[in-house]
Amino acid sequence: MNATPAARRARVRAPELVGKGGWLNTGGRELGLAELRGKIVVLDFWTFCCINCLHVLDELRELEREHADTLVVIGVHSPKFVHEAEHQAVVDAVERYDVHHPVLDDPELATWKQYAVRAWPTLVVIDPEGYVVAQHAGEGHAHAIAALVAELEAEHGAKGTLRRGDGPYVPPEPVATHLRFPGKALALPSGNLLVSDTTRHRLVELAADGESVVGYVEGDFNEPQGLTALPDGRIVVADTVNHRLKVYDPESGGVTVVAGTGRQWWQGEPTGGDALEVSLSSPWDVAWWRGEVWIAMAGVHQLWAWDPAAGTVRVAAGTTNEGLVDGPGDQAWFAQPSGLAAAGDRLWVADSETSAVRWVDTEGAVHTAVGAGLFDFGHRDGDAAQALLQHPLGVTALPDGSVAICDTYNHALRRYDPATGQVSTLATDLREPSGAVLVGDGVPDLVVVESARHRLTRLRLPDEAVEVADVAHRTRRAATEVAPGKLRLDVVFQAPKGQKLDTRYGPSTRLLVSSTPPELLAEGAGTDTDLARDLLFADGVTEGVLHVSAMAASCDDDPANEYPACHVHQQDWGVPVRVTEGGTARLGLVLAGLDAEGAEGTEGAE
Repeated sequence: MNATPAARRARVRAPELVGKGGWLNTGGRELGLAELRGKIVVLDFWTFCCINCLHVLDELRELEREHADTLVVIGVHSPKFVHEAEHQAVVDAVERYDVHHPVLDDPELATWKQYAVRAWPTLVVIDPEGYVVAQHAGEGHAHAIAALVAELEAEHGAKGTLRRGDGPYVPPEPVATHLRFPGKALALPSGNLLVSDTTRHRLVELAADGESVVGYVEGDFNEPQGLTALPDGRIVVADTVNHRLKVYDPESGGVTVVAGTGRQWWQGEPTGGDALEVSLSSPWDVAWWRGEVWIAMAGVHQLWAWDPAAGTVRVAAGTTNEGLVDGPGDQAWFAQPSGLAAAGDRLWVADSETSAVRWVDTEGAVHTAVGAGLFDFGHRDGDAAQALLQHPLGVTALPDGSVAICDTYNHALRRYDPATGQVSTLATDLREPSGAVLVGDGVPDLVVVESARHRLTRLRLPDEAVEVADVAHRTRRAATEVAPGKLRLDVVFQAPKGQKLDTRYGPSTRLLVSSTPPELLAEGAGTDTDLARDLLFADGVTEGVLHVSAMAASCDDDPANEYPACHVHQQDWGVPVRVTEGGTARLGLVLAGLDAEGAEGTEGAE
């Protein structure tokens, strides 16, 4: 199915909401669709490792405020990583990311499967009578959902089926601590430590003991993360949710914006030039390397660089495609890079969604030290070619040339030694370590940011590694069974009501398809403008992952408006497939709208 205009709204009866982990933000009350009847419901299928999911949480906030008496947003937490299936981890994430609506903890993906969801994030709209009326995958759909909510309010208000009033959200009790889900730390010349106190939107200076508060830095931050020092002593801050870089001057106490517009970068926007005129996307960490501040641009799976002398930014590596591909910087793929560490002729990168440690050389080429891709993770030491991590968020260069890894979802500190090619475990029983910094003279210690314990922990580097039983995992989603030979791929996109595809300057859609392994596809890989394509599976390859990236641009359909407002819709899918006789010959992925062909025969479809 190609891009189509919105037609008569299809409706499918919404399946019940089921999750073994139970409900959060409801005051202990179980919720069901019957209790939500009369409300417009938006189900947000998310997982807390996913940067696109975090963007959507922010996109929904204004919608929730404007329609507080008619709309109920329900987060359906659907884990990718094993750690994300732990209930306490979900509790932590709901607080960490300031989620102000009920959340269903669905560790076994029961509701995900009932709604045939294929991607994080996915939004499903349910009308006041309990029917699914729209589905959107990816980011950038808030405007479309706002228009649909207004339409549903009018329609069901007239029918008498709309129920106004407070929703079921009950806020949790606040907890008093010096730090709350800190992100990164930096050693200051004084011996003190500067910490990004992420959930409290500030920086905190601690004494050398890592506990005593010296002072706070308020700079209109929004979930700040990475910190790095400039040669002149000023400190660069990755102001993540504000999509900006800021500089903090310890001498004056001032905080200045140096890069970013305050808006999230979207496809088609400038990727270089005056740093204050180019938008950024969730900068997660920063490092001073080779005369520039390198930026882990988690939101678009790239590395950027800011030149303080010229006042400019540029893309340094990555294509915005999500995955693990090495090579020249302009051809490499990353997946949510979240940690950086400069070490002479190498820049180390914690590439979180591929559970990998990568590095950039002085020519700008990208290499992988540890990691296999988006769907393989675990805790395995030994030769780097078979070692496994689980969503690392931080790297720290050590004096002997090795690199310490904050192996966040394994609650461990790991080490990779490029001289031997070996991975080992330095410490366990850390709670979501997200960064570490060397402190002390002589043989230094490591101060580790234990984000989910809201503290810093000082560790002496051990002489011997910790023995840990090997554990390997793959992504929790079941593979889609597909027939041998030809597969029809349809990306469904229906322009929101009152909008049309923007074709003023050429095609307004783009579809990129690749596979892991590349040998899975005999035909159909590559980029084109049509959202439908025939793929041909190669003989002899029976399983793998299809990587699908789709983009569509729509604009307000008002002939009288010479400059209509336009919106970009985009999403990446990684679809595990198994080639088997009797499998499906069609794969439908919904970017926006409903897959009418895929819904045929569904119970309750109208």
